[in-house]
Amino acid sequence: MSIPFELVLSSRNRKKSREISELLAPWKIAVRSVADFPEVGEIDEDGDSFLANAGKKAALPARQLGCWVIGEDSGLIVDALGGAPGVWSARYSGPLATDESNNAKLLAELRDIPPEQRTAAYTCTVVLADPTGSIRASATGLCRGIIVEQARGTNGFGYDPYFLVREYGRTFGELSTRVKHQISHRARAFTQFIPQLVRLRDQSADGSFGS
Repeated sequence: MSIPFELVLSSRNRKKSREISELLAPWKIAVRSVADFPEVGEIDEDGDSFLANAGKKAALPARQLGCWVIGEDSGLIVDALGGAPGVWSARYSGPLATDESNNAKLLAELRDIPPEQRTAAYTCTVVLADPTGSIRASATGLCRGIIVEQARGTNGFGYDPYFLVREYGRTFGELSTRVKHQISHRARAFTQFIPQLVRLRDQSADGSFGS
């Protein structure tokens, strides 16, 4: 039987922490939010790629706390906007951005774009840093869709109510957690990431990562 162990997720977003906890629960991997560690300050997400930001978000807290840390960076890429919001997805409308203000800006930018040209993709990159800050695993997942004009559904967060998955005819805001755990960008990234995580665990003599 696998021995349960705990990782730190370098995110203060409680909804994201809950989603990742649910993805890892079948492997008896517990997740604590970095928000539980007040000694860890805000990390400047100034990388030019999702991988750079995810790596920084994992490595810095890992060294500071002396434990294994998951860093995750995700965002929305809209084709008609040249890839924006991209790495700025969480701060698209400025340093005090909220989901509401980000979505308002996105809709304003797409005001003159016809529906068939509102293609987009959610992307997620996840990495694992060991207690020295070295990156030991990484994976990226992608989910394509289109941006609709009216919010639909109350599930999820961020741009979810406006991101429609054509195969299902529903937005991320309307899809159930069960379906999202199968098709979302985050789920697809973790599908690749979890086997790496389990291998690292199983390579450890006592069934846990250790230090």
